[in-house]
Amino acid sequence: MSASLSYTVSGFKSGAKKRSQILILEPDLAVLDYLRLTLGDQYSLSLFSEEQSLLDRLEGKDDADLLLLATHGSRDPLPLLTHIRCTKPHLPVIVLSCSAELRDLEMVIRLGVRAIVMKPFVGSDIEQAIEEHLASVPKSNGATESPREIPLNETHSFVRSSKRMRELESQASLVARADIPLLILGESGTGKEILALFTHMMSARSQKMFLKVNCAAVPADLLESELFGYEQGAFTGAIKTKPGKFEICTGGTIFLDEIGEMPALLQAKLLQVLQDGTFSRLGSRSPMKVDVRVIAATNINMKEAMANKTFREDLYYRLNGFTLSIPPLRERRDEIPVLSEYFMRKGAKRYGRNPLPFSQNLLNALSEHNWPGNLRELENVVNRYLVLGDEHAIMEELAPEPQAQAAAAVTAEPSGAGLKALVKNLKGDAESAAIAQVLEGTGWNRKAAANDLQISYKALLYKIKQYDLTPPNRAS
Repeated sequence: MSASLSYTVSGFKSGAKKRSQILILEPDLAVLDYLRLTLGDQYSLSLFSEEQSLLDRLEGKDDADLLLLATHGSRDPLPLLTHIRCTKPHLPVIVLSCSAELRDLEMVIRLGVRAIVMKPFVGSDIEQAIEEHLASVPKSNGATESPREIPLNETHSFVRSSKRMRELESQASLVARADIPLLILGESGTGKEILALFTHMMSARSQKMFLKVNCAAVPADLLESELFGYEQGAFTGAIKTKPGKFEICTGGTIFLDEIGEMPALLQAKLLQVLQDGTFSRLGSRSPMKVDVRVIAATNINMKEAMANKTFREDLYYRLNGFTLSIPPLRERRDEIPVLSEYFMRKGAKRYGRNPLPFSQNLLNALSEHNWPGNLRELENVVNRYLVLGDEHAIMEELAPEPQAQAAAAVTAEPSGAGLKALVKNLKGDAESAAIAQVLEGTGWNRKAAANDLQISYKALLYKIKQYDLTPPNRAS
């Protein structure tokens, strides 16, 4: 009969700060003892060598902060993970694995696994994984999610403050270590490139090149040579051999943005690269082998594209080692204040200006806007506010179109909301008439009119365009 073990190491001293409670399931008693010696001084540990002992513990106390779960041999960890997720749905799990074969990776992530640490490991590997993921655990007292800003390079950061984006960050961190193809889905402007760069920076390839190719921006007849290079004389104008992006990026990560726009001929060639890492330059019959991780992104409906035969089904499944879907900004409005502050700091640094504050009225207007352009649109609006310095002009820009307001006023029931919309519409008409009157009084001298209206010149230009104001025709 195999020996079993179950005991607790508190490591708690009087007057010391309360330590995080870590549960550890490890059937190998020697490894379990190593973890006790390595982690016992930093954390309060509860150690188990049998699954049932762990499950009995989970049915009882509710003070655990994290679970280290070792997997062994060919035994499927999914049933145990599923049971744990049902028993303790919010308990983060770190898997200690002796196999590099990460089958059912998507299911493992959905079941709450925050990291996979491969054996053989050293104590610092475990400590780093524990600290990273304890820091991201939401507070149990109902506190709001803490904002997090992770610099990726000199100009970009991964910024999030919502539970949904925290979960996306956790999933991307885990997938990064698996080194499998990744497909990122989301509307235009949601930050797919930032998530791809974040995944690269979290991976073992982080010290190598991250290279972006926009498949929609490069003409179809040039995209093949751009990706795979060409030999001298391959076509008219090929005066010397040129390496392609896959060659240049070997060892690193290539980000294929707008992958849904890739021509069918190139889709077959990309499929070959994903299958065996080989391709041939244009004009060459000699295959080349590269080691490149592929991250692809698109804003199109891939299932429709496959049904319409515009995207290869076999390529989709090869690209889809794992899928990350970024929600649009309108579905995470609680992040708008944090993102606005970030874009303000970023813009101020870029344009050499002092950051401007956001009043509560402006933040309300930003939060209420629908953001069809998502983060890209928000950044542009913040930059306009930084350059114009006119909060009122930005709020007017964010207000619904006058036509939409009029339609809402006509169709609205006679309620408080309908009256409010009607008043807002009337206010816009009054402002338009007042501006037109001042412009007429200054002979359409816009600088003088801006001075009389006590608004900036750029704000006046914006309102002239907004209300479609034009000077009256004058006799010559």
